[in-house]
Amino acid sequence: MRKLTFAMNMSLDGYIAAPGDDLGWSVPSDELFQWWSDRVDATDLTLYGRRLWETMSSHWPTADKEPGATPAAIEYAGRWRDMPKVVFSSKTSTVDWNARLVTGDAVTEITGLKAGDGGPMDIGGATLAAAAMRAGLIDEYVIVTHPVLVGGGTPFFTALDNWVNLSLVETRTFPEGIMLTRYETRR
Repeated sequence: MRKLTFAMNMSLDGYIAAPGDDLGWSVPSDELFQWWSDRVDATDLTLYGRRLWETMSSHWPTADKEPGATPAAIEYAGRWRDMPKVVFSSKTSTVDWNARLVTGDAVTEITGLKAGDGGPMDIGGATLAAAAMRAGLIDEYVIVTHPVLVGGGTPFFTALDNWVNLSLVETRTFPEGIMLTRYETRR
């Protein structure tokens, strides 16, 4: 069975985006950016909700061609383009960049992907991850906590009907007081 990980930047007060979908508080250091790039390289498949897909696909397909693109951004852009992706949306009609579109039930599709062959999968996007969380499909939570309070926005966690017990498996500190915590779901 494939492992499904929900990994996102989060403010100290629990949000992955501030009001207005503002992500300006989560600009990574070079070290953290490299860590995210290495995650993309080690992931066999990423599952995107529509809004995160729109954000990522509006920038990364051509980011390596931008004037002044850093070697790290060039590396990440190539890794991002090459990585297989599944986009879940009922509003999007086409996707590019090594992605396929799913318009049906996300939980059914994710359950099938988890049961199939292949390596680790990441899930991104608050709404999509919330559906997988409520269905008990997430095997690991990777939280990159930034020392900022944004006061509202899009929460990392959704309301749940039942507890989800977790085991801490890693902590790491990045520059500027950013803390990574990684938890596995106890089944």
